[in-house]
Amino acid sequence: MNKIFLLLLVGFLAACQNETVQKKKEAKRQEVLASSAVVFPDLPQSMEFAGITINLQDEDLRERLDREVLMTAYYQSAWVGAMKRANRYFPEIERILKEEGVPNDFKYLAIIESNLLQAISPVGAQGFWQFMPTTAKLYDLEIDAEIDERLNIEKSTHAACRYLKDAQRTLNDWVMTTAAYNRGVGGVLEDMKWQGTEHYFDTYQNSETGRYVFRLLATKLIYENPEAYGYYPDKMELYEPFHIQKIIVNETIPNLSIWANDQGFNIKILRKLNPWLKTTKLTLKGGKKFTLILPAASENLKPYNAYN
Repeated sequence: MNKIFLLLLVGFLAACQNETVQKKKEAKRQEVLASSAVVFPDLPQSMEFAGITINLQDEDLRERLDREVLMTAYYQSAWVGAMKRANRYFPEIERILKEEGVPNDFKYLAIIESNLLQAISPVGAQGFWQFMPTTAKLYDLEIDAEIDERLNIEKSTHAACRYLKDAQRTLNDWVMTTAAYNRGVGGVLEDMKWQGTEHYFDTYQNSETGRYVFRLLATKLIYENPEAYGYYPDKMELYEPFHIQKIIVNETIPNLSIWANDQGFNIKILRKLNPWLKTTKLTLKGGKKFTLILPAASENLKPYNAYN
């Protein structure tokens, strides 16, 4: 009898222990699921952009913005890369925007245009601001066999500011000016004219332009509150701004590789800091001058052997 009782007791205790283990496993599973669940904050009822308040109560506007927030936030590799590069390039872009009198929010335009890469589009637009060759030349960006100033961050940012200010003088609305960066001022006005509308948010556009402003707004929302969307910049190895010096070149450099080696670095570093240089030489005519960016002395952008 005692043996039977002991066996039953052992069986009961084993069943209880197994049930406890299963409960702990289930609790752990739920904890993991909860920690990996995608939880985004509700979209705001309104948001500030370029000094104006955008009302986001309309269901259509909210859904269009929501789509871009989801697509941007879920494209983790691209977004993390953009955040890393923004830490390096935004200070210079912000400085130029302020100097030109363009709202600071337009720094996000460079993310939606190129993700802060020297990108080349299938139709031939290039650089952070994706200028087409014809438009680039209208805004004094030089393009020839040796150089392409669409890839000069400082000059192309000034050019983008001038374009935006020209559009704003005609449209008198920073939201429509944003759309015009994609569609062109004439295209924005034509769309509104045939539809009898007075604003971007009331106008039917082609797919790309229809998403364009909302992509910028989504970028602003996520960049300015990254933790809410699952990104933690303080835990990332953000790219620091390059420590540089600038020199003015007023005579031809027949061989940039030899010239760079003579300066104590190499053409790879020269091209990294001056991506607008297309070939191995820089020809200057008619008293023309160029500013070249060089690495500052003793900083961590130098030939590999210098670290040994």
